[in-house]
Amino acid sequence: MADTAPTAARRPAPRIRLASPWRTVRLGMKSLWMHRLRSLLTVLGIVFGVCSVIAMLAVGEGASHEAQEQIRRLGSNNILLKSVKPTEQQRVTTERSYVIEYGLTYLDMERIRQSIPGVTVVVPGRVIRERVWNATRRMDAEIVGAVPWYPEMRNLTITDGRFFTEDEMRQMRNVCVLSEPMVPELFPLTPAIGANVRVGGSYYKVIGVISQESTVVPSAAAGNGEANGAAGGRRGESSATPRMYIPLTAAKSRFGEVLVRRTSGSFEAERVELHEAIVKVDSQDQVEETARIVGEILSRNRKKNDWEMLVPLELLRQAERTKQIFNTVLGAIAAISLIVGGIGIMNIMLASVTERTREIGIRRALGAKRRDIVVQFLVETVILSGAGGVIGVILGLIIPWFISRFADMATIVTPWAPIIAFSISASVGLVFGIYPALRAANMDPVEALRHE
Repeated sequence: MADTAPTAARRPAPRIRLASPWRTVRLGMKSLWMHRLRSLLTVLGIVFGVCSVIAMLAVGEGASHEAQEQIRRLGSNNILLKSVKPTEQQRVTTERSYVIEYGLTYLDMERIRQSIPGVTVVVPGRVIRERVWNATRRMDAEIVGAVPWYPEMRNLTITDGRFFTEDEMRQMRNVCVLSEPMVPELFPLTPAIGANVRVGGSYYKVIGVISQESTVVPSAAAGNGEANGAAGGRRGESSATPRMYIPLTAAKSRFGEVLVRRTSGSFEAERVELHEAIVKVDSQDQVEETARIVGEILSRNRKKNDWEMLVPLELLRQAERTKQIFNTVLGAIAAISLIVGGIGIMNIMLASVTERTREIGIRRALGAKRRDIVVQFLVETVILSGAGGVIGVILGLIIPWFISRFADMATIVTPWAPIIAFSISASVGLVFGIYPALRAANMDPVEALRHE
């Protein structure tokens, strides 16, 4: 006894350590592989959740990018003004002539230019809807009387030839620039540059081809008391009508300021000096304030509600806010699907704990600690959610490509979308695996060994 007591005193205390990580992972994978079909069906919830997160965010990002690009092409420093034809009721109360007179005038543009210091350029324009002919081929288009710096103001690209010059505008030359959609319709076999097109009784020489203008156009936004500058614009109806550009002076000379329309049994004449105008501000920070002042000037000096205003910068900010809301809604929907997948994992793991009660009891009897049991079941849930996350990321990167390829829709997969989706899926597996793991760890070893 005298010899054994010191020996027992020198015996080292038992060390508490976790099982080998690799052994734990291998044991978890082996356990999941024994129930392959059940594990696969469990993983599908996570797969669909992750790939839907990435795909929906890619579609939303692509749509938002296209909308913002359209607005940017209008010019973030520009304020767009447009003449609006009065309603029938307004005409009855204000007009006593057969000629309807409305819209922006050169005097309005001069007031804006002289009253607002930040305004650098004012671009007037006239728009007449006519039929353009090339021999027997014809096409309905908008004839736009513009100035030489019009493409720069509207961010348009000359794809072939050139735009008309100041000399050609001063001399009222019959030259024109066609928008891209008009060329294949009017000149399917021959080059358009150098050819002549006919509008009414006048011929115009084609000197260039220009890109089609953005489809975003002003709509019923501002006017009179409703207009308050920047707040007066909103995204309106789209117009895909091709345009033919001629010098503004030529438009005034050939078409005049009174446009006459004759239809079956009716006659209508209208006098419009300017159909549209672009006001460019030198600083983007002053655009909204300038738009407010422009609205006040027009409201104070015009008696009728015959104009409207569009501020691309405000539309751009609105589009960015819409994008944030859209991403939040899509993220919430996708998060719900991931939570459903996590609930599926928890359900399967609870069933697994019940099935493996005897195994848990044997491990506890052989010396396994509660933390070993917890780690074992958490590893299995993380393997399930991680595998589902990886497969979901791969599918989420493939689906947007198919959408762009076959549905002709713009999709953009941002770098953070797969990272966030995979991180959430792994977190879901970890969170929803805690309860089954604790339930397994808290089992009484004796009762677990008696389980049949």
